[in-house]
Amino acid sequence: MAYEFDPTILREYDIRGVIGETLGPDDARAIGRSFGAMLRAEGGDTVAVGYDGRVSSPLLEHALVEGLTASGCDVVRIGLSATPMLYYAEASSEEVHGGIQITGSHNPPNYNGFKMVFQGRPFFGSDIAKLGEVSAAGDWSDGAGSVVSRDILTEYVERMLEAIAGIDGGKLASLKVGWDAGNGAAGPALEALTARLPGEHHLLFTEVDGHFPNHHPDPTVEENLADLRALVAEKRLDFGVAFDGDGDRIGAIDGEGRVIWGDQLLMIFAEDVLTSHQGATIIADVKASRALFDHVAQHGGEPLMWKTGHSLIKSKMKQTGSPLAGEMSGHIFFADEYYGFDDALYAGVRLIAASARLGKSVTQLRSEMPDMLNTPEMRFQVDEARKFPAIAEISERLANNPGPQVEEVNATDGVRVNTKDGWWLLRASNTQDVLVARAESDTEDGLERLIAQIDEQLSLSGLERGQSVGH
Repeated sequence: MAYEFDPTILREYDIRGVIGETLGPDDARAIGRSFGAMLRAEGGDTVAVGYDGRVSSPLLEHALVEGLTASGCDVVRIGLSATPMLYYAEASSEEVHGGIQITGSHNPPNYNGFKMVFQGRPFFGSDIAKLGEVSAAGDWSDGAGSVVSRDILTEYVERMLEAIAGIDGGKLASLKVGWDAGNGAAGPALEALTARLPGEHHLLFTEVDGHFPNHHPDPTVEENLADLRALVAEKRLDFGVAFDGDGDRIGAIDGEGRVIWGDQLLMIFAEDVLTSHQGATIIADVKASRALFDHVAQHGGEPLMWKTGHSLIKSKMKQTGSPLAGEMSGHIFFADEYYGFDDALYAGVRLIAASARLGKSVTQLRSEMPDMLNTPEMRFQVDEARKFPAIAEISERLANNPGPQVEEVNATDGVRVNTKDGWWLLRASNTQDVLVARAESDTEDGLERLIAQIDEQLSLSGLERGQSVGH
């Protein structure tokens, strides 16, 4: 029996679609059959499965488990969980060879999807394309796998608490922190974690609700941090932490209510990690501020700019032996004393640890950062067939005729251009038919000149920055 997926659901980093339109139980079952066949072909036979709080998740989980067991794989069900709990279940057990989390992440409630890990590495790109091919060919293995349920919440929390081991208890006990789970899957784990953490903790929206009644669970959108900001102000807390729908991306604000963006969080974490890992490579994506790369170098690290995408960053970390990496989107990866996967709950504990170890409040750490003027991430629609060729044209033009203002062109992921005013970026999204632009300068005039350069290059390729679109 072969099975054809709707081609729109096989993405670069995951499988994702609209329930009842492009994604349903038959797809989940076929994903289980194909993933199971691929794992067995590589000598693996046990898969951990978890799911987020979306209304459609239990139905998809049931069908996925059917598909995995029919392929001859044994399944370890961890139930309702944050995505990093699934990653933990896979990484912490030699008996588990792969993992699949059913999650729509930060997408609207009618979406759902699958994030996968395969024998300790991210499963993305060509892996997902191959899964589609295996399914279309019906190239499945047969068997009758077993199913066991495993409650990993307690051991997961214990593992996170290791991040504050050995830190002066007095410093930790004085901290006051706000947390916003956004009605996402991280809520139960957050309740268990904060019950064990020293200090004072105030929690918002920990009840898992796939309709997200309070606000959309994307902590990189400033309006979604309004409730957390109000809590921090009202209770006079030291800082606040927010999560996305499945708990793998972190957002934060300091005690004054200022947003601490992904690259700024990475500045704090890098300062902490480099005290014990001098000379280490610290990785950030091409959208990150120049201030971060400068900060890493100032603290004795080797800054490395890499491609956007959590799977791509994780792969680069393994390759370079980097202890820390992160993205503007709030994916933060610790491999110094953790597993190298993106875990927003763990990152929250590490923010507490960094503040205590560095002897500075999060507000002070945020205040010490240089004031850079930058655009938000500008995302605009471009025909799918045009997005990569357009970036290639712009890259070639800049290589052949950069113009007097261009100092350096970095083609790691799209084009990132340094000028005396600062830098600008144009790249094609791997997951949508959009181009992404960003610019950063020390002055308003400089920022305007950088944006004008973006518009000039787009115009030369017959494009323009249209109305910004969402994720």
